[in-house]
Amino acid sequence: MATEQTTPSSTTPTSKLDGFFKISERGSTVARELRGGLVTFVTMAYIVVLNPLILGSFAPDDAGAKKDVLGAILPVSQVAAVTALVAGVMTILFGLVANLPFAMATGLGINTFVAVTIVPQMTWPEAMGLVLVNGLVVLLLVVTGVRQAVFNAVPNELKAAIAVGIGLFICFIGLVDAGFVRRLPDAAGTTVPVGLGINGSIASWPTLVFVVGLLVTGILFARKVKGAILIGVLSATVLSIVIEAIVHAGPSKGVNPLGWNLGYPALPGEVFSLPDLSLVGDVSFGAWTRIPAITAALLVFTLVLTDFFDTVGTMTGLGKEAGLIDAEGQLPSVNKALFVDGLGAVAGGAASSSSNTVYIESASGIAEGARTGLANVVTGLLFIAAMFLTPLYEVVPVEAAAPALVVVGALMMMQVKEIDFGDFSIALPAFLTIVVMPFTYSIANGIGAGFVSYVLLRALTGRARSVHPLMWVVAAAFTVYFAIGPIRAAFGA
Repeated sequence: MATEQTTPSSTTPTSKLDGFFKISERGSTVARELRGGLVTFVTMAYIVVLNPLILGSFAPDDAGAKKDVLGAILPVSQVAAVTALVAGVMTILFGLVANLPFAMATGLGINTFVAVTIVPQMTWPEAMGLVLVNGLVVLLLVVTGVRQAVFNAVPNELKAAIAVGIGLFICFIGLVDAGFVRRLPDAAGTTVPVGLGINGSIASWPTLVFVVGLLVTGILFARKVKGAILIGVLSATVLSIVIEAIVHAGPSKGVNPLGWNLGYPALPGEVFSLPDLSLVGDVSFGAWTRIPAITAALLVFTLVLTDFFDTVGTMTGLGKEAGLIDAEGQLPSVNKALFVDGLGAVAGGAASSSSNTVYIESASGIAEGARTGLANVVTGLLFIAAMFLTPLYEVVPVEAAAPALVVVGALMMMQVKEIDFGDFSIALPAFLTIVVMPFTYSIANGIGAGFVSYVLLRALTGRARSVHPLMWVVAAAFTVYFAIGPIRAAFGA
């Protein structure tokens, strides 16, 4: 494995805490779990800043304000509060029930789909009602055993490809967040979609902080220094505070390419603020009468498929990275984990933070040695604290946390050796799974491309019997998913 081995030196619990979380049994220690939980939070804390920017608006008259059909908005401060609350509660619950170091928070991609596609057709409470229905459907699939059956039906080599794809995906997220990779404007007169930094160079202080942080983290990790990722993030944060005090780069806010993207590295004037939880319970099921029922059903179908396979893919990748998946490709307590993840969708809808799901950034805590749900308890408590300490955690800029994502991406890339590229009916689906994730910014898209191509190639090369029946069903569902636009048009939805 790319990370610390999980083979225990002794399976005898040393305390009730050890026995409950099976810390020694999984070859970990309390210190590793605490450190891993802290690192996971640091690399995920951006969601408390980013989710309000995706779902919320500062005022209805702001340019680009996310208004519903009645012109209403979700206030940024309220979205930040419920984002931290639901992430904290669900992460702790996941750790206690499933005993896995997989933290939860609002799902990126789903929240954008809600804000851009769903909300213009209805009110915010009605949109969150659809998210809640999505969670109930996912829970039904868990209770009936369908979700676990699909998880178990995926071939081991595709599971390895999912892990590698997620590694590249989170690496790409880190590079983009840090400004090391940037989208080229249409006015640039080139067909190249992205480029290095600004005009092909590292021209901003925040991106330089990322580069230094990446080098420091990489050196520490290569030297097997305990807490390498955490040390790297904290040192990059200190460096960013010093640099900002000298050069005054300022925040980006979408108009200053030389500024800090998320989080501002300056000592805050205060460290405590009371959260506004007014959005909790502000949900409605009126969407089914406001828009045609077929339209509402197709929106829910899209949410379910994305939620379902984002989680399956993420948990597969994290489980393999943590060394918790056995020789048969099974993850311990997988049904409990899938159930809590389904609850995350329900909770996210009920609290208007959007569907919550397992986060790929949990791999950073796993890289620090986290192997049990105790790390989740730490991460969850820090999210709860974040509701009250918003000014403090905002000091950590995303450029300081991004190196952790790149390092973890490199670790997960090592799973590629488990894929048999000598068999093209495996090689092409695995390749598509790996590259479609970062290229389309979606775990579900990568899984869908891999599954559909796998079923077709195996069937059309005379090996249809080797394909699990559920893979046929899933491939058909993904075919509908990829063609959702023409289907909606055909039904007038």
